Amino acid sequence: MYAIIATGGKQYKVENGTRLDVEKLEANVGDTVKFDVLMLSDESGVSAGTPTVAGAYAEAEVLAHGKGDKIIVFKYKAKKNERKRQGHRQPFTTVQIKSIVK
Repeated sequence: MYAIIATGGKQYKVENGTRLDVEKLEANVGDTVKFDVLMLSDESGVSAGTPTVAGAYAEAEVLAHGKGDKIIVFKYKAKKNERKRQGHRQPFTTVQIKSIVK
């Protein structure tokens, strides 16, 4: 059984036990969070929601919070002596899917 969930403007394919990094969630480590299910596939077939599957959700446990690798944002304008260098580290939350409920 697997499901397609949506969080942080992105969609993820998950199964029981899947660990993934999602956009930062306002939850403490050890908390349980629920994600809406957009599509659900099991032995009886595939059910797609409009936009979500009614009554279905995925439960996940928050494992950690962190920051991604640094990227460099460099803005430059030719012949104007304009240069701006800026770094960015995107925050994320690591979650592990505990169960998918129909």
